[in-house]
Amino acid sequence: MDYKFAEIEAQVQAFWREHDIYKVTENPNKPPFYVLDMFPYPSGAGLHVGHPLGYIASDIFSRYKRLNGYSVLHPMGYDAFGLPAEQYAIQTGQHPEVTTEVNIKRYREQLEKIGFSYDWSREVRTSDPAYYKWTQWVFARLFESYYDTESASARPIESLINHFETRGTEGLHAYTNSPLSFSSNEWNAYSEVEKSEALMHYRLAYLGESVVNWCAELGTVLANDEVSEGVSIRGGHPVEQRKMKQWCLRVSAYAERLLSSLNHLEWTEALKETQRNWIGKSEGAEVDFVVEGSNLTFTVFTTRPDTIYGVSFMVLAPESELVQQVTSAEQKGAVEEYLLATKRKTERERIADRRVTGVFSGAYARNPLTDAIIPIWISDYVLAGYGTGAIMAVPAHDTRDFAFARHFGLPITQVVLPFGETASDTQLWEDAKAGKEGTLINSGILDGLTVAEAIKTMNGYIEKQGLGKVKVNYRLRDAIFSRQRYWGEPFPIYYKEGIPTLVADDQLPLKLPEVDAFLPTEAGEPPLGRAAEWHTPEGFPYELSTMPGFAGSSAYYLRYMDPHNEQALVGEEANRYWHHVDLYIGGTEHATGHLIYSRFWNKFLFDLGIVCEDEPFRKLVNQGMIQGRSNFVYRIKNSNTFVSLGKKDQYETTEIHVDVNLVHNDKLELEAFRSWRPEYASAEFITEDDGSYQCGWAVEKMSKSMYNVVNPDDIIASYGADTLRLYEMFLGPLEQSKPWDTKGIDGVHRFLKKLLGLFYQGEDWVVTDTTPNADEMKSLHKLIRKVGQDIEQFSFNTSVSAFMICVGELQQAKTTSRTILEPLLIVLSPFAPHLTEHLYQKLGNNHSIVEAAWPKFEERYIIESKVKYPVSFNGKVRFTLEMEASASREEVEAQALGAPEAAKWLEGKQPKKVIVVPGRIVNIVL
Repeated sequence: MDYKFAEIEAQVQAFWREHDIYKVTENPNKPPFYVLDMFPYPSGAGLHVGHPLGYIASDIFSRYKRLNGYSVLHPMGYDAFGLPAEQYAIQTGQHPEVTTEVNIKRYREQLEKIGFSYDWSREVRTSDPAYYKWTQWVFARLFESYYDTESASARPIESLINHFETRGTEGLHAYTNSPLSFSSNEWNAYSEVEKSEALMHYRLAYLGESVVNWCAELGTVLANDEVSEGVSIRGGHPVEQRKMKQWCLRVSAYAERLLSSLNHLEWTEALKETQRNWIGKSEGAEVDFVVEGSNLTFTVFTTRPDTIYGVSFMVLAPESELVQQVTSAEQKGAVEEYLLATKRKTERERIADRRVTGVFSGAYARNPLTDAIIPIWISDYVLAGYGTGAIMAVPAHDTRDFAFARHFGLPITQVVLPFGETASDTQLWEDAKAGKEGTLINSGILDGLTVAEAIKTMNGYIEKQGLGKVKVNYRLRDAIFSRQRYWGEPFPIYYKEGIPTLVADDQLPLKLPEVDAFLPTEAGEPPLGRAAEWHTPEGFPYELSTMPGFAGSSAYYLRYMDPHNEQALVGEEANRYWHHVDLYIGGTEHATGHLIYSRFWNKFLFDLGIVCEDEPFRKLVNQGMIQGRSNFVYRIKNSNTFVSLGKKDQYETTEIHVDVNLVHNDKLELEAFRSWRPEYASAEFITEDDGSYQCGWAVEKMSKSMYNVVNPDDIIASYGADTLRLYEMFLGPLEQSKPWDTKGIDGVHRFLKKLLGLFYQGEDWVVTDTTPNADEMKSLHKLIRKVGQDIEQFSFNTSVSAFMICVGELQQAKTTSRTILEPLLIVLSPFAPHLTEHLYQKLGNNHSIVEAAWPKFEERYIIESKVKYPVSFNGKVRFTLEMEASASREEVEAQALGAPEAAKWLEGKQPKKVIVVPGRIVNIVL
């Protein structure tokens, strides 16, 4: 029977829709299991074959869990706000809501074609006011909360206000990046504006001044991953570092909790280590330095207070407020020029850039231990957001300090002597001795102590002498939460006489207004400044910025649990049923930003009692990337003639990317190429001897500019969705990146035809109720065990191989038994749901294969009844002996020695020893 995959898949998908097969409920009689794909952004280009890789894996796992009796939540939605849609709107004048809707429709069609088991009744879109109402609601709760360091949890801002009214800041346990000090009398005497400003130092959502990536051409702040080499990734416009008033989230308050609870998650160690590094916990001391000739004091944070005697210069971050305060008149021009150049780099680029740059401020500081006068420099390798934005440079024992000192001819003093070494001339060093093991030298009160002893001693000395304090520091920054864009969630904030004030909950959602253009106003305000009625009924102006892309994706997993609840983000009953995401699958590009912010939101909501668990994602799997397999043609220079790969070395050629959809098994379809673009209409070809045109190839990122994007719709049209699903899994281990190569897809497609051939002979249905033999049962149960283990371990590629082996064995055995074929379909159904559903229905089942039960593996069917023993003489195999698996050692030995083949090698001799390893080997030693 022909494999009419297009007809079968259309019928099966219609059956699933008609019977609402994938709708899931909170069923108390079934255990819950929540499988989630990372939120996709619906771009205008639609899906390419790389996108579904993780989706197919999660779908296989979801179907497998459902077959094993779980109530499986497997939803899909869209991260629908964002800069691309807004830029398209600016270029075309078309509202981003319209283009987003078109893109979502396209995505939905493509996803449905692939046959995913999503419960579409739970779909959410971040641009839907019914959804972003709850993003606004969470922001409001953050605004109304502060972090209590004593209880290590969020608490209402009202309790903080009560503390201020009665005690001021005395005995305060409130997290802040910039602590204040005032009495209750002072607080009570403050104006409303002063109170608002003071509370901003403690609110978990606050308005503060931050250094941002500002793109004037786009009129907005950009995230670090939207900037490269000083320009915006979208459009290539200049980006500079600028201080601006922005809404921020005090993520840093949760740094220790975000760090410690990583230990309880089923994530890869590599991913957890990435997050640990991002959070960046370090223990050290803050030390105060006095600027020479002034009353100005500044503080540095150091994890190595033991090296303070080796400080030979200070370095300030370019953004530090101290720069303007300490710069001398003579150095002002040079400093301003350096600051201007630095503005063009993001922090991420500054961290990665190992080039040495800097400028002398013209000022000096005094070392509090040695009383030495040391120069103050400015350099972009120091970041304002980490520590205090100032460092004490110890070039002998820090690699970047060493490079800086060498470049600018600054002194280098050794203060740590590594164990087993003697002191040496630092001028002869090629790099710093940055190790943390050794003995202190040239260090006054620390001389002779080990590094560990010296750190402890100096920490005590600093605090005792009032030179600073011991402190734990974190690299994790507060999240900048404002974007000067139109297409994003409006803040539920209005300004009452200049004071930020929350929109009442019963007035949410605050919907995006209509504007006449999606550009900043002539006065430079964000696009919302163009809205005619963007104010409260009383006339108070609303916030003009919108929330960033990660706002809507930070708690979307919770909304899937209860998407139609109009009274809460997620109802208590639904949350207590699903608890958390059991399996989260997505790319490593979200290892820091998205995962940190989602974990922060979840912990905050846990503090408020809105969710029942502290962590959102129990197990996380990162899929690799499917890379593009590019193809090339070779044009002979100064001609429109193209020479095949095998003959190109005979000519001077130009290599040109060609659309991979015009190539099959690296062979170019000549007429399709001529029709591809007008300039190739008259192309001539020098082919291989067999008349084919062989293309070159390379593995590159899948990109439209390289013409190597493969549309899954095309694969489905040619081979079917089941072939696509199986083939993507067959390409290699899920977590590894691998190139897309259609060379092997024919083999996967033939496998499905072979499967169909077990059920049909020609057009005749051949399935019977005959009893299967032992070999058939063995093939089936080997498969059941193998695939079950593989799915649990995400080894989907080896499952596909196992299916091929099993079907090959059953085909050879001419199996027709329903007892074998029906469970075979169930085991294969997570991978190839359409054909298996079709055949399952043909078997006479009156329910979907999705509602079947996973076949029970029975060990007894795979136990070997016979064993083949290789029989060796002095270690060399001479013949094999087949025995019953239950045969004893003595029986195996007797049979081996008595076998006709043994006589030739024994030659009448008595063996010195006979070694029998049951079920394995026989070795006769002569």
